[in-house]
Amino acid sequence: MDHTTSTVDMDKERLTAELAIKDDSTSVVIKIRRKLPDFLQSVKLKYVKLGYGYSCNPATLLLLLLLFPLFIATLIQLTGLRLDSFSQIFTSFDTATGLTGSVLLLFLSGVYWAKRPTPVYLVDFACYKPQDDCKMANQSFTKMSEDSGFFEQDTMHFQKRIATRSGLGDETYLPKGITARPPQLNMREAREEAELVMFGALDSLFSKTGVRPQEISILIVNCSLFNPTPSLSSMIVNHYKLRPDIMSFNLGGMGCSAGLISVDLAQHLLKANPNSYAVVLSMENITLNWYSGNDRSMLLCNCIFRMGGAAMLLSNKSRDRRRSKYELVHTVRTHKGADDNSYNCIYQREDDKGIVGVSLARELMAVAGDALKTNITTLGPLVLPFSEQLMFFVTLVKRKVLKMKVKPYIPDFKLAFEHFCIHAGGRAVLDEMEKNLNLTERHMEPSRMTLHRFGNTSSSSLWYELSYAEAKGRVSKGDRVWQIAFGSGFKCNSAVWRALKTIPGGCEGNPWADCIDRYPVKVPVA
Repeated sequence: MDHTTSTVDMDKERLTAELAIKDDSTSVVIKIRRKLPDFLQSVKLKYVKLGYGYSCNPATLLLLLLLFPLFIATLIQLTGLRLDSFSQIFTSFDTATGLTGSVLLLFLSGVYWAKRPTPVYLVDFACYKPQDDCKMANQSFTKMSEDSGFFEQDTMHFQKRIATRSGLGDETYLPKGITARPPQLNMREAREEAELVMFGALDSLFSKTGVRPQEISILIVNCSLFNPTPSLSSMIVNHYKLRPDIMSFNLGGMGCSAGLISVDLAQHLLKANPNSYAVVLSMENITLNWYSGNDRSMLLCNCIFRMGGAAMLLSNKSRDRRRSKYELVHTVRTHKGADDNSYNCIYQREDDKGIVGVSLARELMAVAGDALKTNITTLGPLVLPFSEQLMFFVTLVKRKVLKMKVKPYIPDFKLAFEHFCIHAGGRAVLDEMEKNLNLTERHMEPSRMTLHRFGNTSSSSLWYELSYAEAKGRVSKGDRVWQIAFGSGFKCNSAVWRALKTIPGGCEGNPWADCIDRYPVKVPVA
């Protein structure tokens, strides 16, 4: 962000942020105006085609069923065939031909059975909830930042203003390495934070599911900014004494959407390895990534990122269907890293004093909108009802092919999903997602309340949101859940789940169990 300019005016399709600094050095006024571009105004046909290519979903089958009779009727009209001609054709087959046809049909049925998609079940998941002594109220956050001695007066005012407008409440968590006096930003504290989060979430997961650690065949850990040696996945293998032939993966540097990348990877591995369990661990480490400089583009992360993590148990065992919570229906991944603006908009670098931090560029919202547009356009044909797809497609053809000036048709994703888990990356992004997708306050409630109660916990935030919906007793059998997250690279990823049973509210082990009666809360308007 350009800090030499008091006011930055940008195009509607770019992140707009105005910083007006008064002459009085004791006060800083920060006015932030952020908007996602209207990504449904410029949909590309190739992404619609890509969506249809991913899966032959029910809506596509319905379209084929409608067109097939029309094709037969046209064929009869053109060839002059009569209906009684078809019966004569079938009765003319001899026994050998019929037997050959039957064998061929059985063979094709066997091929289909062997190649059919392998169901992937989410048996259960667990979110880590830190101890109460790690809680950090906004006022305490400001006092801690002041006492650290890292920040200049104007950047302290900047952080205060962001903290009050971020949508975070007074019960989020920070690791002890940051809250210590003086701060202990070292490898030992970072390892302790990682162990607390990972082992806390996994202990809860194994307790809830009854699965022994030694039964796990696949382990996937994602953490963007902390990648020690031995790896985080090796720390888990060592702690739980996992089997020596375990397939272990450690994903680093992949941003807040890495949790869904891990789920997608687990899905492919489970399809290739029958009768297996996979554990996915999603987290971010705060201790070694606390920025102690004064570059404002790097200070935003200090204000919104908090401690947290989640563990998921996935299975491809047919016997686990009865006890599993969800079935994975779709994953759609979008990567815009080929574009330089997208690649550079979230970038870990050194500031002018050599202090490492993660910089957020002013183009962030425009880049996010472009990635969202691509991802949603690809996902639409997989999930939307036939009526919505037809209206969307007809309008798109009018605009793109016939060059007609018609208002773009915005599909109603509320007809495709009952629950929306949108990455709690920040208040401004949630506001724009609500407006662009025409969602209600109830749809946005899990994301907003997660941001308020736990802050931005990076890739694990989606699971705190789903936990919220469960704790409220809102998830019923057959409900569809859309998880969507975005992060550095720039990436936007989606996962669609179907509830296999009704989930009762107030389940033990839910991170919201002791406070769900207080939510939703009214978040002050920025």
